[in-house]
Amino acid sequence: MIDVGGESTRPDSPSIPIDEELRRVIPVVEKLAQDISAPISVDTYKLEVARQALSAGANMINDIWGLNKEPALAELAAQTRVPLALMSNQRGAPCQDIVSTVISDLDRAIQQALSAGVPWENIIVDPGIGFGKKQRQSLELLWRLDELKVLGRPILLGSSRKSFIGWVLDLTAEERSREKAFVPPSDQRSGGTAATIAIGIVKGADIVRVHDVKEMAKVCKMSDAIVRGV
Repeated sequence: MIDVGGESTRPDSPSIPIDEELRRVIPVVEKLAQDISAPISVDTYKLEVARQALSAGANMINDIWGLNKEPALAELAAQTRVPLALMSNQRGAPCQDIVSTVISDLDRAIQQALSAGVPWENIIVDPGIGFGKKQRQSLELLWRLDELKVLGRPILLGSSRKSFIGWVLDLTAEERSREKAFVPPSDQRSGGTAATIAIGIVKGADIVRVHDVKEMAKVCKMSDAIVRGV
């Protein structure tokens, strides 16, 4: 699928007005819906953006706040019968026991979605790697990802190019230098990203969200062949 978002989710990125987000998202969704057959996901926590994106051809809602910012997204997903991805976001609410916190938060979001009428089979869970987690907590979540299976829903993993990869590989200083020269850090984190995806699949990830699609598709195919015989 293609995931379209109009507002940056990087740490400390400012929220943008709804009108601006609509201006960025809707034309892209409309064009993609005309040109490709792949499902389109809209990455937003704003009700009106999600509503108009679905009308424009999107097939899924990806909520990085797990219904904490806008509970009505669940009602919209129920009415339109589209899948709803619920992410656990710890920004502004740090915790110590990260795995139990994430499981509890996702269980709350699932129950909230079900109460709004979202079908059980339309719910996807995302542990929210990097979103308010300390670097070591992101690593712990990856290693213990299989514990999220207790929720009984497909697990979406979004670890691609996250800052904890740069932290582990000690790339921070080098990346800052490259950013000053306007050189993107993607090539520096691609190997680390591949490792997180392979281990994530071993630990039960069903969907991975990536930037470098061609390369990471090969990682997924190889990992699936080893782990699931696919």
